[in-house]
Amino acid sequence: MSEPRHVLDRIYSLKSPAEAEGAYDEWAETYDHDTTEGLGYVAPQRAAELLRDLLPDKPRAEVLDAGCGTGLVGQSLSGLGFEVVDGIDLSTAMLDRARDKGAYRNLDKADMSRRLSIADDSYDAVICVGTFTEGHVGPKGIDELVRVARPGAPLVLTITDAVWEADGFAAHVAALDHVAVEQTAPGSVYHVITCNQVVLRVR
Repeated sequence: MSEPRHVLDRIYSLKSPAEAEGAYDEWAETYDHDTTEGLGYVAPQRAAELLRDLLPDKPRAEVLDAGCGTGLVGQSLSGLGFEVVDGIDLSTAMLDRARDKGAYRNLDKADMSRRLSIADDSYDAVICVGTFTEGHVGPKGIDELVRVARPGAPLVLTITDAVWEADGFAAHVAALDHVAVEQTAPGSVYHVITCNQVVLRVR
């Protein structure tokens, strides 16, 4: 894939995890260039900076990067001083690219539309950028991220404005048990698409 706008049209119309896996495997080689250069994708760095502000002076915090893709978020976290980051993603080819960045402790394949093979209360923080959007993981995927986060852990999520209300994310977030909603910031810069930058805190 090499035409960023056309790529987005395909990515936002995915119908199943299998279709998503194939599309992202195909896109992995040019993903970083297409998104950061072609689309002005700044969400990974901005979300990483927000998480840093929520975890000051905690470089050894164990962080899960859910839907890590090629590792842009992990790379940003590493540059900000985070030392222990694990990543999960549906695409093997994306994970291979992430592995090349050297920013992760562990990288594993996972379908975020299903239960994750991660124990309860495993992480001091969770970050998820670019996964809660059209044609991807629905609101119930947030439940698993809450489950694997420890009490007191912040969750930094980007949820595209197009699906925040329309796909039930707003209602789902509001109804979460044992979770405080610390921030919802619709209209945040994402790339050519805007997102709601959401911060949750596990009680």
